[in-house]
Amino acid sequence: MRARRTFTVEFKAQMVKLYENGKRRKDIIREYDLTPSALDKWIKQSKTSGSFKEKDNRSPEENELIQLRKENKRLLIENDSLKQAALILGQK
Repeated sequence: MRARRTFTVEFKAQMVKLYENGKRRKDIIREYDLTPSALDKWIKQSKTSGSFKEKDNRSPEENELIQLRKENKRLLIENDSLKQAALILGQK
């Protein structure tokens, strides 16, 4: 298994530019030792939002799911606090 590598925004943009300027996908992958999925992801992100940041490339549904999970977690904590308060008040 290969070690996970990180790439700068500049490097990703350079790879996308090579592809857009006609360099073959398989040549870029081989020459720079990239995974096909990484290059494909960068090309898609560049076309979609122009950004390589995950948060800039989320769908509205993904953003909603993240927001709902945060709200659910907050409500669970709030509910637990109310249960604790009810127990304490019930003992008095």
